[in-house]
Amino acid sequence: MSEDNSPKTSLSELGEFGLIDHLTRFVELYQPSTLKGIGDDAAIIDHENFATVVTTDMLVEGVHFDLAYMPLKHLGYKAVMVNLSDIYAMNAEATQLTVSIAASNRFPVEALEELYAGITLAAKTYNVDVIGGDTTSSTSGLVISITALGKAEAEKITKRDGAQPNDLLVVTGDIGAAYMGLQVLEREKQVFKVNPNAQPDLEPYSYLVERQLKPEARKDISSLLAALEVQPTSMIDISDGLSSEIIHLCKNSKVGANLFEEKIPLDPAVISVCEEFNIDSTTIALNGGEDYELLFTVDQKDFDKIKGNPNFTIIGHMTEEREGMHLVTRGNQKIPMKAQGWNTFGDTNDE
Repeated sequence: MSEDNSPKTSLSELGEFGLIDHLTRFVELYQPSTLKGIGDDAAIIDHENFATVVTTDMLVEGVHFDLAYMPLKHLGYKAVMVNLSDIYAMNAEATQLTVSIAASNRFPVEALEELYAGITLAAKTYNVDVIGGDTTSSTSGLVISITALGKAEAEKITKRDGAQPNDLLVVTGDIGAAYMGLQVLEREKQVFKVNPNAQPDLEPYSYLVERQLKPEARKDISSLLAALEVQPTSMIDISDGLSSEIIHLCKNSKVGANLFEEKIPLDPAVISVCEEFNIDSTTIALNGGEDYELLFTVDQKDFDKIKGNPNFTIIGHMTEEREGMHLVTRGNQKIPMKAQGWNTFGDTNDE
């Protein structure tokens, strides 16, 4: 949060096409399916005998991110992860993406270079091609819109509507760390406002802050499930909170669910910081969001294939639709599940 005296180049110096050329000069292609990338009216992709999956997400300054503590390189990386996570939630392989940016004139070229450095790092790390996009001016800060494409064999694609009663409910990784990382960053921002000379000590919170600022999409899960010979019956990524995502699966599949509180995977750092903030860790897991883990269901016959695997936690099971959606507490009480996760347009997410 110190003053930056490095040289600044205004966006108007390069113009739209000059800016695109400048930002994409280091873009490399990794996918054989990319026949033509940046540089023509449209990209050309050949996925041969695979089904193509497409997703898009928009991130808006002041709504989805705060540049007071989100470095632009991290923002570029995270913007890609948000989209790749949706591809992986279809049990598909991410292959290409397009990037569109709207920036106001308070952002010099060097700032957008940082943003693109994060985007290209993510593309290289996840073996995905940046094949096009757009830049334009904005009257109100920074907007990033990314569209990701992927491919999968048609029979391997996993949607939200395939869960059956008695299917096991499974989650990857751990839940709640990203939201608590956000709480730590928001607290330090308030401290900085009061005392600009204060130097935040984020070392004790490094795991939580990293989960918020530099999340990783679960590219590994599709190939891991294939190696275990497990075909999920439904799947979704956890962007809006665990309860919201379970409800999405239930509504799309027309089933109910029992989620067991004691089974929810929490990192010890989440538990300790929840105590520090005097917040209930189960509430954070259910409603926090931005974990970008995968939530999926499998047939009970696959139990032996996934039990004990460190990547997976069985957190519950699906029920008949009439039984409803419940959290089963440690005290064995059944509480109706509500979707109270992230919602851009209001206080709750009742989708």
